[in-house]
Amino acid sequence: MPTALTGPSVAAASGKTRQLVVLCHGYGSDGNDLIGLAPYWQRLLPDAAFVAPNAPEPCPANPMGYQWFPIGRLDPDEILGGVEAAAPVLDSFIDAQLGLHGLDDAHLALVGFSQGTMMSLHVGLRRARPPACIVGYSGALAGPERLKTDIRGRPPVLMVHGDSDDMLPVARMHQAVQALGEAGLAVQWHVSAGLGHSIDETGLMLGGRFIADAFAGRHGAAAAR
Repeated sequence: MPTALTGPSVAAASGKTRQLVVLCHGYGSDGNDLIGLAPYWQRLLPDAAFVAPNAPEPCPANPMGYQWFPIGRLDPDEILGGVEAAAPVLDSFIDAQLGLHGLDDAHLALVGFSQGTMMSLHVGLRRARPPACIVGYSGALAGPERLKTDIRGRPPVLMVHGDSDDMLPVARMHQAVQALGEAGLAVQWHVSAGLGHSIDETGLMLGGRFIADAFAGRHGAAAAR
């Protein structure tokens, strides 16, 4: 596995980087997919730089894309093993990006889509210092039974999912929300009616606002629904 990740980035709109948003793409995609979220969020997050690393492995199912780890039939043990194997390279990437901008984890937001949500949750909840927040779209929590013993920090989390997702059923989001709540995290969640394995305008709005509130220390608001 490569020791370093690369991918597209967008500089802070204000010209001064005070925050960092790391965007982790889904299976078979690449960083160019999620870096497209940056223009939607820059008005809310003018001091944030955005970076979207390409996952470490080429994806056999899509030669133009990447995977954080192989996925067969979404077997829970397979997913947990894959997340654990890929976690160190994402951790190292985050450390390098924070160092590049002279920031610490308090000024970091992790955002994931699908497989990238699994990575963001796994890594973000096990860092020595927790990020400001984690936002997960169309994703799931790997190894929920391990969370209570492995967790090192409890950042606020937002989970967003479509109720028509036929790749990762919305039940996976509800399972994650339950496990995160039982581990003592403040979790907000939203289900988008009629949405498949994607992100809609409502999800974009909720995610941007959630990150902005987290950076400002305002995460005691009522949960999204």
